[in-house]
Amino acid sequence: DTEGAETRIAMPEVDGFVWHCYLPNIEPGQCYGYRVHGPHDPARGQRCNPNKLLLDPYALEISHDPTTPSNTDGTIYASGPTYRNVDSGAKAPKGLVLRADSTSIGTKPTRALKDDVIYEVHVRGLTMNDSSIAAAYRGTYRGAGLKAGYLAALGVTAVEFLPVQETPNDTNDVNPTSTDGDNYWGYSTLNFFAPDRRYSSDKTTGGPTREFKAMIKAFHDAGIKVYIDVVYNHTGEGYLWNGADEKTANVISFRGLDNPAYYSLTSDMKFYYDNTGVGGNFNTRNAAAQQLIVDSLLYWKDTLGIDGFRFDLASVLGNTCEHGCYWYDKIDAGTALNRIWNDVGPRPAGGGTGVDLIAEPWAIGGNSYQVGNFPQGWAEWNGIYRDDLRKDQNQMGVENVTPGTLASRLAGSSDLYGDDGRAPASSINFMVAHDGFTLKDLYTYNSKVNNQPWPNGPSDGGEDNNRSWDQGGAAADQRRASRNGLTFLMVSAGTPMMTGGDEFLRTQNGNNNAYNLDSSANWLSYSWTSDQSTFNTFATRMIAFRRAHPALRPAGFYASTDTNGNVMEQLRWFKPDGQVPDAAYWSNPSNHAIAYRVDGTEFGDPSSAIYVAYNGWSGSVSFTLPWPGSGKSWYRVTDTSNWAEGANQCVAPGSEAFIGGEWINYSLGPRSVLVLIAK
Repeated sequence: DTEGAETRIAMPEVDGFVWHCYLPNIEPGQCYGYRVHGPHDPARGQRCNPNKLLLDPYALEISHDPTTPSNTDGTIYASGPTYRNVDSGAKAPKGLVLRADSTSIGTKPTRALKDDVIYEVHVRGLTMNDSSIAAAYRGTYRGAGLKAGYLAALGVTAVEFLPVQETPNDTNDVNPTSTDGDNYWGYSTLNFFAPDRRYSSDKTTGGPTREFKAMIKAFHDAGIKVYIDVVYNHTGEGYLWNGADEKTANVISFRGLDNPAYYSLTSDMKFYYDNTGVGGNFNTRNAAAQQLIVDSLLYWKDTLGIDGFRFDLASVLGNTCEHGCYWYDKIDAGTALNRIWNDVGPRPAGGGTGVDLIAEPWAIGGNSYQVGNFPQGWAEWNGIYRDDLRKDQNQMGVENVTPGTLASRLAGSSDLYGDDGRAPASSINFMVAHDGFTLKDLYTYNSKVNNQPWPNGPSDGGEDNNRSWDQGGAAADQRRASRNGLTFLMVSAGTPMMTGGDEFLRTQNGNNNAYNLDSSANWLSYSWTSDQSTFNTFATRMIAFRRAHPALRPAGFYASTDTNGNVMEQLRWFKPDGQVPDAAYWSNPSNHAIAYRVDGTEFGDPSSAIYVAYNGWSGSVSFTLPWPGSGKSWYRVTDTSNWAEGANQCVAPGSEAFIGGEWINYSLGPRSVLVLIAK
């Protein structure tokens, strides 16, 4: 059982390195674990210890975390000179036998990634502060499913949850007003198959699985895809207790089964090779470890109904060696990266069945920074988009961003994705993510403020160079900068991703690494000020504008070929004076104003043209408008300038303000974005 009687049954080896046995009369809810007798020699990378009950890596649900409010002694899992003979069986987490389940996941959306708007959020944080949801369901899968209507109304088409695979987060409840040992974000996986039972209101055996699938159906019924953030670069077993002592480490699951198969070790086999900064690399090059990754992904896709995956520190999946080295290679067929592509199957670019594969394309050290260098079929968090846009908004005179660079980012980053046959949709464009400032905080703080008392901190770590700026402390200018950041996302080619709460200017009060804050300050709140409500209207309408105009969601990099083989430009760039930029203008970082016109006729766009102008200067700039099309005039969708702030700063469709035709001069205010359509 969970903490008591144990029956031991030997598993004979058959067929070479395969151990199995048959157990009759096993009922759902039965707890089980493994005890492995084998070599124990940490100096050679061998850590088998039968005193430690091991969690089955293929368990579909687990009983509890290694440490809980009722068991705070983590030393029982350690295997080293002091703790090797301590038996962990009574307190160790166990796998649970489940009954076959028929809970519906609904109908999966088949929409192309280019047509998605992604909303990244924590499944618990989404509803813990939501008074419209019954208290019993706040912070749960069921509660999250009840927000499907809200997200659909916002215009979200894909919700991306921070990790929901079982992670050691029961310690969050040991002292609810402390950050000590808390693991709120969940980037430390104990089991790659089991939905985290902490997020389930149904605590019975099979309850987390049923409730998770019901949540998936709620989102699918609203036409929303569900992605999950998965962590296959390290595990929740952690690192060595003391970096100078190779002997002591927690033995909970993988480590006790086959340490060198599941973890990348240093060349002397004593220590762990680390590209994550939070523990030893998972050995993604090993066949057994790769099979576990693929099997778990297929389970979440086919059984639990997931539509896509975001892979944390995904460069580790491209590692080409097991021990003593790290080298990323996107071409090598033997990497986990390419196994996933072949065996799990990406969604076709034009939409259809399959899953959306999204990489966080970096890790730590070596050749792990690989933005723009993942294989076809993979999309990537475009950290260069984030950095270049932040530099241009917040670091004028400190960082150099040329108009040419800015244009590349807004047009889909062809310099990163066009050279290997990928499309703009492969660029997941984002201004902020869970890991860092919120959208509001990006324009409210000059530096992180992490050492705060509960509930806003304290949190350690966090990026020091955030490319943030408080806009001189002016609240109106901070809101304007936030409007610009969101507008950039919605008018850029690529796939936009926003972070939960950015639609109403959520703040973390300057904390840029709130991984350990399972607190009210880190949960989304739906009690909004008038400014937050106004911004929510702006965000909703800008998302709707993007969805209404396929010209903003191109399948290629804004170029097509006519029947005679001539390249047809679908996007044209302009200087403020209405002239086409020359090479000198493109390459001069002192130029901070640019505009472009997208021809929508080939996209079946309801308007024949869209015009976007950006003024990065601290003063107003006059833009001369280009030709709107035969018999057309320009109408204003939004001007993010302070003068226009209000409920209708981004207008509802059909309410666009008449501006005029070709060669009209439009004065665009400081650090603002203008969006026009031709009608």
